[in-house]
Amino acid sequence: MAVVDETGVPAQDVRPEAEDAVLDVRDLRMRYGTTDVLKGVSFTAHPGEVLVLLGPNGAGKTTTIEILEGFRMRSAGEVRVLGVDPAHGDETWRADLGVVLQSWRDHGNWRVRDLLQQFGRYYAPYSNDRITKPWDTDELVEAVGLTEHAGKKVRRLSGGQRRRLDVAIGIVGRPRLLFLDEPTAGFDPEARRDFHDLVHRLSDSNTTILLTTHDLDEAEKLADRIMILAGGTIIADGSADELARRMSTESEIKWTVDGRRFVHSTLDATAFVRELFVEHGETLGDLEVRRASLEDTYMSMVKQFESGAAEAAVREFTAVTR
Repeated sequence: MAVVDETGVPAQDVRPEAEDAVLDVRDLRMRYGTTDVLKGVSFTAHPGEVLVLLGPNGAGKTTTIEILEGFRMRSAGEVRVLGVDPAHGDETWRADLGVVLQSWRDHGNWRVRDLLQQFGRYYAPYSNDRITKPWDTDELVEAVGLTEHAGKKVRRLSGGQRRRLDVAIGIVGRPRLLFLDEPTAGFDPEARRDFHDLVHRLSDSNTTILLTTHDLDEAEKLADRIMILAGGTIIADGSADELARRMSTESEIKWTVDGRRFVHSTLDATAFVRELFVEHGETLGDLEVRRASLEDTYMSMVKQFESGAAEAAVREFTAVTR
């Protein structure tokens, strides 16, 4: 279905048809009343790819994910998820999706293994020649690190253990596409590391993953691509290394001469340091060069965005990642 905007004009195609794309989003737009939340979001994702969607609060991340999951109707644009318009996805289509929400209503009196077996039964009719559903319960419990707690009632799990259970419920049906919304909230360092290993295993088995997080360090560890959503559009899209190389921010240089400390910012750190050595020679000490990271620039953008200076924040961030 080609969705049209409120003027009746079909949404514009922004690039050729993406072959074998798990996600194919073209000029996605969403309006609430007179407010445009999404203003032309476009991206693709392919089998086994891990995408991380970053953005400040209110940028439209949740709206985008809900549209892709088929839980919200879009205002305009074209969207294909596993080759289907999510606005018309049937139960067979939904059986290939996994969703891990930030929170959900607990089934407190169920025991962990029993609950996963129950959820798994719903997926069994959707097995096919390509994949057998659901995931074996004991293997799944082990994969999310809950083997020792498999016999516990859900209400007796700790916050981190409940989060592991959330992840297990999201992947019990062996999804081809997995949506993860802040999946490691409440995880301790060991649980976070185990979860990262699980994401890599799922990706290696050709599961496509779209993950939202506020943690740039986590994004850099997990993502094949990082997309930054702000001002209703994708303002940066690439691997962590690609985005870092595209930065053109200043470097901060610190040094001492005869016990006096100096600080200077410059766009050409190499040339400035060379001049320092020429000028001060062996009296130069405690030299430190620090280049602003992707996280520094992103967090600056988020602070501006959330203080109400959204347009200025997007312009500045786009300028340094161009």
